[in-house]
Amino acid sequence: MADIVVDGTVRVAFVPAISNQAVPTTAELNAGTLLQSVMTPDGLQNWQPTTASVDNSALDSTFTTSTIGRDSFNNPTMQFKKQLTGDTVYNLLTRATAGFVVIRRYVPAGTAWTTGQPIEVYPIICGQTLGVDPAVNEVAKYQIPFMVTASATIRAAVGV
Repeated sequence: MADIVVDGTVRVAFVPAISNQAVPTTAELNAGTLLQSVMTPDGLQNWQPTTASVDNSALDSTFTTSTIGRDSFNNPTMQFKKQLTGDTVYNLLTRATAGFVVIRRYVPAGTAWTTGQPIEVYPIICGQTLGVDPAVNEVAKYQIPFMVTASATIRAAVGV
């Protein structure tokens, strides 16, 4: 069994409009802005869902049972490298900007969106930009917090 090396295999886009989260079209995805080239290597943070547990035991039970409850995301964030000029992403992802974050994993990032590729689609709204404190031997960075505004489709596929 071969391990998957993730370096260079994650594509991230902000897409302003998607009509069907389960199968966004290549035209919709191509209308988006690619983000991965200005993200730090650890810049995709907390994009994993959490499912709450609901106790569904009965009064006469001798064992505590549970079932699934609501899904949620806990502080999904992206970290970017601040650009000296023409900082498109910094100017695009401002507070209250709404749209979709689309993530494709395990395919070379430079590969175009292709019908059938597995992707994750998150309806989002941007929070306030956070400047990261300067540090020795590092590039200038900032973070954007995101709120997931509706149920994400984490098993979507690129449509026609």
